[in-house]
Amino acid sequence: MSQDKTTLEVHIKPSGGWRSIDFRELWRYRELLYFLSWKDIKVRYKQTVIGAAWAIIQPLFTMVIFTIFFGRLAKMPSDGIPYPIFSYAALVPWTFFANGLADASDSLVSNANLIKKIYFPRIIIPISAILSKSVDFILAFLVLIVMMIGYGIFPTKAVIWLPFFFLLAVVTSLGVGLWFTAMNVQFRDVRYTVPFLIQAWLFATPIVYPSSLLKEPWRTLYGINPMAGVVEGFRWALLGTNAPPSLMVFVSVAVSVLILISGAFYFRRMEKNFADVI
Repeated sequence: MSQDKTTLEVHIKPSGGWRSIDFRELWRYRELLYFLSWKDIKVRYKQTVIGAAWAIIQPLFTMVIFTIFFGRLAKMPSDGIPYPIFSYAALVPWTFFANGLADASDSLVSNANLIKKIYFPRIIIPISAILSKSVDFILAFLVLIVMMIGYGIFPTKAVIWLPFFFLLAVVTSLGVGLWFTAMNVQFRDVRYTVPFLIQAWLFATPIVYPSSLLKEPWRTLYGINPMAGVVEGFRWALLGTNAPPSLMVFVSVAVSVLILISGAFYFRRMEKNFADVI
């Protein structure tokens, strides 16, 4: 008596041309996204002397340096806000963006063994690298709250917009990170370009100085730098500085979304070659 046996074969083919992100597939791998994010957090602070305190030390010491050289010596204006609060409120979202971009840009290369062994949506890797920085952001943000209380500054009703500006920082970091992580697989000298870009971007963002130094329409055009909208939005939502930078934020949102969409399409186009080139 014969018995028929059927074999199920699954063929995984590389994507061709310009393809968008498959969000349904991304949702199916949500547990892997959580696992990789948590792994990044544990590895970052494993066998360190002060552990998660590094998330606070970096923006805090940078704030001290900026306060001495720009606040005290250069007498940089701060929109009527004490300069330590003025600069630290900008450094909290900036540090999240900069560290997320740096890790995301090198994430595919550092996970080369994983990419070669199993299939999963590769975009999960840079996303997890950025999401893992949320813990650092929360710790640095709590220090900011303590500093504000110490200076007698309390948020206004505009604080409800704060999650929106954090989301804008996430979108900007991910968009730029997708471009650089895809290029880094093929051109390994990209890893040397990213630190220089971040350093230059720091001083192109209103962190040590207010964007109010610019007159219209230049202040609105300054929003072409999406982190300008993030930083000024954070200050407005938390510290109540001047009027809401609505036009600048609108430009920043448009540019950030454009970077994310184009970065996602470029990432998907290059994705089929990752396992071979990496």
